[in-house]
Amino acid sequence: MDLLILGGTGQLGRHIVAAALDSGHSVTCLARGTNPAPGGAQLVRADRDLPHPYREVEGTRLDAVVELASAPGRVREATSSITADHWLYVSSISVYALHDQPCRTEDAELVPPLNADGLSGPQDYGPAKVACEQIVQQSASAWTVVRPGLIGGAGDDTGRTGYYPWRFAHLTGPSVVVPDAAGAVVAMIDVKDLAAWLVRCLEQRLTGTFHATGPTTSLTDAIGAARRVAGRATGHGTGPGGAAVVPALPDSRSGHWRTPWPTRWRSRSHAADLWAPD
Repeated sequence: MDLLILGGTGQLGRHIVAAALDSGHSVTCLARGTNPAPGGAQLVRADRDLPHPYREVEGTRLDAVVELASAPGRVREATSSITADHWLYVSSISVYALHDQPCRTEDAELVPPLNADGLSGPQDYGPAKVACEQIVQQSASAWTVVRPGLIGGAGDDTGRTGYYPWRFAHLTGPSVVVPDAAGAVVAMIDVKDLAAWLVRCLEQRLTGTFHATGPTTSLTDAIGAARRVAGRATGHGTGPGGAAVVPALPDSRSGHWRTPWPTRWRSRSHAADLWAPD
């Protein structure tokens, strides 16, 4: 299979490349080249914010394209410039209008699509992903939309899944602050598992819209697991070389925790610390 990955040098993209190469496929990554392409993949350097970024792949008939972008303008130009038998778009569960239903189905209500080519801030992420989904669905003859949940594992530079293990392993005092949200649940998927499944979707020409996430567990258990893998005390309270777990009050502005993990939203123009929507 001749596979083009738009991106391919970030956390998920690199693992998709590795999974595809392991399965014997030919892989090309189209990216700015800030990070090198994984060994075995061809890198086409292109800035998707500049004119004609796809000139080196236009006219090439591809078996499949994996699109990871969140900016509708980028996705629209890509689908109009690149010819492929199958498009796979990596979306997000952030597209859903309600976030208090961990077992929702793929036909649940979505937020309205973003009516712009680019994102102005983190509040646009879900609407932008909806718009990108619609562009792919309307443009491709065969398409797959995958909505991952919280992606963790190797290469996570957002702090969403690595923060608490790191925090327990690098104590600055006798305690670690965690959300006072005993009833909260989380669901994560390992990036390698997700990448391998995405490649299988392409191999089997699986089409349609799908969730991709791991089993639901309590936030308390997730933080407990982070504590254990960090080599600190298990359970609650303190232990040998461990730290007390101190529940903190909810966000005073909203009355609840907006996420159990601090993360960082980035764009080409600026970056900002934030609590991502739960």
